[in-house]
Amino acid sequence: MSSVFRIPSLARLSVAAAWLAAMALQPASAQPLPARNGFPSQAVKFVSPFPPGGGNDATARLVTTRLPEIMGQAAVVDNRGGAGGNIGAKSVAEAKPDGYTVLTSQVSIMAVNPSLYSAPGFDPIKNFVPITQINAAPLALVVEANSPYKTFGDLATRAKASPGKVTYATPGNGTLSHLVGVVLQKDSGVDMTHVPYKGAGPALTDLLGGQVDLLVTSTSSVAGMVQNGKLRVLAVTSPRRIGVFAKAPTLEELGYANARFEDWYGFFAPAGTPPERVAYLNEAIVRTLRLPEVTKLVNDGGSEVVANTPEAFAAQLRQDIDRWSRIVKLSGAKAD
Repeated sequence: MSSVFRIPSLARLSVAAAWLAAMALQPASAQPLPARNGFPSQAVKFVSPFPPGGGNDATARLVTTRLPEIMGQAAVVDNRGGAGGNIGAKSVAEAKPDGYTVLTSQVSIMAVNPSLYSAPGFDPIKNFVPITQINAAPLALVVEANSPYKTFGDLATRAKASPGKVTYATPGNGTLSHLVGVVLQKDSGVDMTHVPYKGAGPALTDLLGGQVDLLVTSTSSVAGMVQNGKLRVLAVTSPRRIGVFAKAPTLEELGYANARFEDWYGFFAPAGTPPERVAYLNEAIVRTLRLPEVTKLVNDGGSEVVANTPEAFAAQLRQDIDRWSRIVKLSGAKAD
């Protein structure tokens, strides 16, 4: 499969901004969590390894908007995009392990990139300590509302008849979204040209502008525009679907084998971060995620809240690394 590289334009619409506006209308109900042994005593930085406007950034801000009420310190989002999330992840892997730098990451970075890239710049097991999994959701395959493709069958028929003519945008090389296209081509003959961007925000802008035919991305990146009718959902990648995605068909339901993919976001600290600080961050973030208004916003974005323990999240990460390393090997995909 060939890849076309374009200079992405700035995102005109930000999912994160919409969520933050909704947050401002919600009642304050967070219960403060006292500092433990002096932690935290300063702002905590949350590195989002993609530019503003995409699902990773929106998810980070969803939590950091309410987190200061609980931990009594500022929570600052630092966007460091590039290399499918590897640059931002590497920066946190190399950060001081004191609990004041946290990575907002996702399955594509932590479980896919280590196999997809020959040198991602980090080891997801050795360089990080899981804090908590934020959510779980399918990926969404969406088109602009006026697209000639009314169903995924329409698009697949065109892609099979004219290999490479249909273009699909993703938040970057090596992302889970990228692998969806690779697997569809390998297993089902749906031959599309991959157009990687530096985040879902720029990809969304070009989808709306007609520069690409299809966008494969997280539900949280596109839920607002699906709801307001600017985008149409052709399919999702797992049965875990709620909100505006509840009635969307899954790829498996449409007859595509080996096409069940589940996306998640989660928080990680650098390896060596004191366990008591990881435990504090876990409790503070879990409290935030379980606020009714936060849970509702996560659900509205097409995701289910997970908010698990560091141990449970570590087990999920290992399971996903094992699965995705096999899929990447079978697909033959590489992103270097």
